[in-house]
Amino acid sequence: MPLTEIDSLSIVAIIDNELDPISPCQNSLVTQTGGIRELGVFSPHDAPDRGEGAKEFRMSSICCGAHGLSLMITATKGDKSHTLLFDTGPEESAWERNAKRLRCDLSTIELVHLSHWHRDHSGGMLRAIQMINEAKTASKAAPSPSSASPLVVDLHPARPDYRGFMGPEAAVSFEADPTFTEIEDIGAKVSKSDQAHTVLDDFFQISGEIPRVTPYELGLRRGIRFVSEKKAWESDELIADERLVMVNLKGKGIVVFTGCSHAGAINASKHAVALGNGAPLYAVVGGYHLADAEPAQIQATVDAFAALDAKILIPGHCSGWRVKQEIERKMPGVLVPGFVGCKYVL
Repeated sequence: MPLTEIDSLSIVAIIDNELDPISPCQNSLVTQTGGIRELGVFSPHDAPDRGEGAKEFRMSSICCGAHGLSLMITATKGDKSHTLLFDTGPEESAWERNAKRLRCDLSTIELVHLSHWHRDHSGGMLRAIQMINEAKTASKAAPSPSSASPLVVDLHPARPDYRGFMGPEAAVSFEADPTFTEIEDIGAKVSKSDQAHTVLDDFFQISGEIPRVTPYELGLRRGIRFVSEKKAWESDELIADERLVMVNLKGKGIVVFTGCSHAGAINASKHAVALGNGAPLYAVVGGYHLADAEPAQIQATVDAFAALDAKILIPGHCSGWRVKQEIERKMPGVLVPGFVGCKYVL
């Protein structure tokens, strides 16, 4: 299936675990903004009593970290742009707070993609849909193609009743993900797919199930799902519904977006390259799920990224500090830490 080569890509981190509005980006291939400097210079709050042209920087303009992920991704080719929301974080209040603080133009979002059925990625979905639709309604005075079209939510059809993990003595359950009916009732069009497909004029490709090819990426240890019909928990370590999103950046290669990499960050990257019909791996953005991994897996992952010759690595959410340290040690200059509130332009 053809994937359109895009000219540029921007990523706004609405939800991520970590906050650092001070540290600069060390990768020359990425323009990173959204720190205290930009928040101050572009503050909407004037302070004329403190000198001509003075601005007031308010702490309430800084985003807050939350355990989850939500990225607003805009791909551009020529004079055409398409925007996709990748995941919605763990809770509605966190998503709403940060989207407002970032002053995102939510009316441009045409599609919401859920990487996999886990509450830290789906928890903000219903409020996000509401806010996006409200923004689209407000923008109808100056309509655009994105504001005129219904909001689509792209979901894997195999929604679990509940997910969780097996504790030392009993199951620990997460909250339920939003249901298909709840998503439709709140005003979105549900699209279910477990196969690879392109969306938004072929600017984005969504994968099907990610093949497991490495010997060290074994899924979510002690992962379980509750089956209501059986009234029982079952092993669910593969998290087989996880799907990546990818784009093809002209002259550079494949940019992969991964929610948690339960299938493995390298498995996801290799699958994206296979889907990309010969385009090289350029960047991997999102959760690598290595925060609690054994040192050997972290080392093997970074070695594989180096073998794939990735130019930009933006680990966030569940990646953990140790893989970032290992990337910087073995691949100096490639790391771009994922911080909530930042905008990255590739």
